[in-house]
Amino acid sequence: MATRDPSGVVRLLDVRDNPLSVDEVFAAVQHPGAGGVALFVGTVREEDGGREVTDLGYSAHPTAMDELQAVAAQVAAAHPVLAIAAVHRVGDLAVGDLAVVVAVACPHRAEAFTACRELIDELKSRVPIWKHQTFAGGEQEWVGLP
Repeated sequence: MATRDPSGVVRLLDVRDNPLSVDEVFAAVQHPGAGGVALFVGTVREEDGGREVTDLGYSAHPTAMDELQAVAAQVAAAHPVLAIAAVHRVGDLAVGDLAVVVAVACPHRAEAFTACRELIDELKSRVPIWKHQTFAGGEQEWVGLP
């Protein structure tokens, strides 16, 4: 379920099973004081570790939204963030599908780049969302499990 922060800094957070939109996330962080907006888009690639990926799915723990909110709040508090947004996809995805889209607006570009990198790095390390991959040889792998 999408979350919006009443303070106005956290504009959009969601974990959803429908296709993601770069335009939606970019629009969510528009701010008249922003001199820089940094956006990261993670997509499903056709191989991982030299092996062809045939199927890929993401699963989320019921606490994923709570942790995503904590991550966004931490990043917003640590940097001069004017607006922040992050959306992650769950369910079955195909090669080329968007898996995650995050964006941060700050007064200056360097701040936006730094905050955006921290946002995606913390999301990937702390938010309980796990990737299950199946490879062409039939091997399977879970990524991100605790």
